[in-house]
Amino acid sequence: MPRRTVLALRHVAFEDLGLLTLVLARNGWSITYVEAPTDDLTAAAIDDADLLIVLGGPIGVYETATYPFLRRELALLERRLSRKKPTLGICLGSQLIASVLGARVYAGAVKEIGWGPVSLTAEGKRSCLAALSESASKVLHWHGDTFDLPEGAVRLASNEFYENQAFAYGGQTLALQFHVEADPARLESWYVGHAAELSATRTSIAELRAATQRTAEQARTQAERIFEAWLADIQVAD
Repeated sequence: MPRRTVLALRHVAFEDLGLLTLVLARNGWSITYVEAPTDDLTAAAIDDADLLIVLGGPIGVYETATYPFLRRELALLERRLSRKKPTLGICLGSQLIASVLGARVYAGAVKEIGWGPVSLTAEGKRSCLAALSESASKVLHWHGDTFDLPEGAVRLASNEFYENQAFAYGGQTLALQFHVEADPARLESWYVGHAAELSATRTSIAELRAATQRTAEQARTQAERIFEAWLADIQVAD
């Protein structure tokens, strides 16, 4: 049987597939990165990939005048979703999916950076995110933008700051505002890459590093459980 193809749309080098890499490889997926700002997003290989994963980045969906490639990225996602092709959006990726589905994307009231819980809806508890309902479960938040829930989407998770932390759409699309994929062992690159943002928000890197160390083992386990479950779901549905 040929290996299934996954294309990861990346905005900055250090925000990559992280913990999802091993899960994909173990399940027989062939991984290719596409650099969103510079690569040709109209290539047929992207449209036809078995799975598209749109990763995070430090820009906003509404900044198309400053970053024109976002228009091409939105067009790509519109094509994928219209064809019901499996698609996962993480952070910026989730905001792009929400925008394509007609929802408003905007700057939130609170900049969320650090490890914290989310609360699952009833639908979320029955979804691939079920592992996040366990006591003391935490995910990595790193965003300032948010979105309204798209029409036809199912809310899966919320927290005290943002009502829409995760949603599913049409059985083949998953959008996560938070970073389940982030590899705790590689977050030092995030601290450097987002140094200006961390300084502007007066986020203590020492405290963030300590929280990462406390959460690392749990983060790896829950990422594996979540992505194994989701990959199984889309393979059945595809």
